Order: sequence, then structure tokens, then C-alpha cells
Amino acid sequence: MKKGHGKRKHAVKAKLKGFELTRAGTSLNLLIYADEQKIGELVVGRGSLFWYGGRRKKRKRIDWSAFSRKMDELAYGL
Repeated sequence: MKKGHGKRKHAVKAKLKGFELTRAGTSLNLLIYADEQKIGELVVGRGSLFWYGGRRKKRKRIDWSAFSRKMDELAYGL
């Protein structure tokens, strides 16, 4: 017998500032939810990305090279 999928745990809502991410001030904002509670916001820009955890006001900036290194480490153990 197949199991039902039930309610989804995670949801992501997107906001796009500007049509392309080629100029300063343009970004893609991803609002991330788990069980209908906001767990963070990821702001993707042309030079870097920013993470705002949950209800925090301070952001953590990560440039694309550092992001690539961290993802390789997580995915491949490099």
C-alpha cells in the first residue's frame, strides 16, 4: 500500500528585485519556512549572498568563492 505524502514540511517564497541580477541593488530574496515558521532568508545578489537566520536582524555575507568552497566541503568532503 502506498503511503500518502501528507503536509509538506518546507516552503520557499521568492521575491525578485529587478529583472536581472547584473546591477548593484538587484537581488533574489528567498524566504524559507519549516512547519509554517520562518527559519531564514537567503538574499542572492550578483557579488555575494546573505543569510538572515530566523528572526535575526544581522546578516551573514558570503561571497561566491567562499560559498563554492563550503558547498564542495559539504557535498564532497573536500
